[in-house]
Amino acid sequence: MQLPQPTHAKYSGLLNDIKRGQIKIPQFQRDFVWGLQKSAALIDSIVKGYPVGTFIFWATKERLRHVRDIGSENLPPPREGETAAYVLDGQQRITSLYATLKGLAVTRESGQIDDFSKVYIDLEATEDDQIVVTEVSDKKEKSYIRLTDLLYGGLTSLAAFDGAYHGKLEEYKRRIESYDFPVIEVRDVPIDVATEIFTRINVGGMPLTLFEIMVAKTYDEARGFDLSQKFDKLVESLEPVNYETISDAIILQLIALILKKECKKQIILKIAKKEFIDTWGSIINALQQAVEHFRNRYGIPVSALLPYNALLVPFAYYFYHHPDNPSAAQRKLLEDFFWRASLGGRYSSSVESKLAQDIRRIDAILNDESPDYDWGVDVSPDFILENGWFNTSRSFVKAILCLYAHRAPKSFRDNSNVNISNNWLKQSNSKNYHHFFPKSYLSKKNEDDRRINNVVNITIVDDYLNKRDIGAKPPSRYMKTFAKENDEIDVTMKTHLIEDLDKFGIWVDDYDAFLTMRSKAISRELKKRIIARDIDKQGQVSTANDLEEEAASFE
Repeated sequence: MQLPQPTHAKYSGLLNDIKRGQIKIPQFQRDFVWGLQKSAALIDSIVKGYPVGTFIFWATKERLRHVRDIGSENLPPPREGETAAYVLDGQQRITSLYATLKGLAVTRESGQIDDFSKVYIDLEATEDDQIVVTEVSDKKEKSYIRLTDLLYGGLTSLAAFDGAYHGKLEEYKRRIESYDFPVIEVRDVPIDVATEIFTRINVGGMPLTLFEIMVAKTYDEARGFDLSQKFDKLVESLEPVNYETISDAIILQLIALILKKECKKQIILKIAKKEFIDTWGSIINALQQAVEHFRNRYGIPVSALLPYNALLVPFAYYFYHHPDNPSAAQRKLLEDFFWRASLGGRYSSSVESKLAQDIRRIDAILNDESPDYDWGVDVSPDFILENGWFNTSRSFVKAILCLYAHRAPKSFRDNSNVNISNNWLKQSNSKNYHHFFPKSYLSKKNEDDRRINNVVNITIVDDYLNKRDIGAKPPSRYMKTFAKENDEIDVTMKTHLIEDLDKFGIWVDDYDAFLTMRSKAISRELKKRIIARDIDKQGQVSTANDLEEEAASFE
């Protein structure tokens, strides 16, 4: 990396470089927010020869997603093969300069139009006064001049003013045109260094995410590729199947693993734009196949129930290399992988490293080989109870909720399907998560909170059923009501893994019997999905830290 080079730019050179597309504002900069007053104050400082701050540019031949116009002025892309200067610091100032000195009209997101041609030079002002102003209604005619007229009006226009003002007109024009704008150019650095500089300069703002950097890096106008828009379209396409909550990190991890077999930040940043764009269509197809596999094969109706978003990555990797439906043997191996990762807290830390390890396991499955695992799982009834502390951010809990959802739970009232949606399942206190033995009822019985708030005591029900019909009643009371209304109550309860109302202690409100019997039922179902391995004999550590790692964090 070369040391940053201090230089300077004159007014005309700066404006010309913007106009011909050589100076660009990267899309990750915030919107232009300066108004006329602040812009007039900036020009006033220039007229008086005051410092206005240094512009910091990143000089590079890379092509980033950038702001394409300022006001009504459509700015061309940088010329192919030439170095472009992307603004890392000074975006508000440089945009304000261009809009004001060119007299542009800028339309805000709200629809309001700011006319930057309404900036004037007060010819009666002294050096101690505000020379550049926006309000002239109280000034005499020909005692002020529009800034754009001063710069571009020509001799005839200026001659119309009183001779007493001619000296000021010439002097103010000279000061603007001869002003040296200090510039620092950062050259020969990769995009991650450039964006790190941007982040450090803007210490008060949010640091750029890896996705924001890749949006800028992969933008290609000629090919019509805008990663931000492509991701939005992907999310939109997943809304009808209730998988719209996937994170943008998933896409970057998946592409990197397919192309490079690793997905750490530095690896992702080195992916060539062409390679990234060329792979996009196949990647999205594979991801959509993974979603369908989760929905149809594992019965997970919504993405909010996934133990980890990251689970989509190894499965999409599989379908990228094997677009056809998996064979029976591969289906079993994939199922074993899914439940091991979910129950074992696989992606609660070091996600990128573990994904790189796990695609080697998927490679083994693709070759009809059973992969080796270095973590065991315990699906015994005792461990399920011990590790079942109910928190919907925990992968172990979500895995069991997936098991419940796979059985297509029915309404206690009439055996109709329970509606499961992403919006309903985001919080542990959602009305759709019903404590079969209600919390308030058990608290009065002095039950321990960890036994009360256990996934074994959770059923998925409709919102209205939980609020209106159950409340704090013991099961013996509210289930008698439902049994009268629902002729198929036994069938209904089996969809909730409550197999025998008598043996499960429902009619006598026996909570110990309920926990024992239901944990056994859950254990039996999980054993059907896990391939027993020697590593499982070592057991599994009970932990409440099996949470999804922040999606935005990359190693």
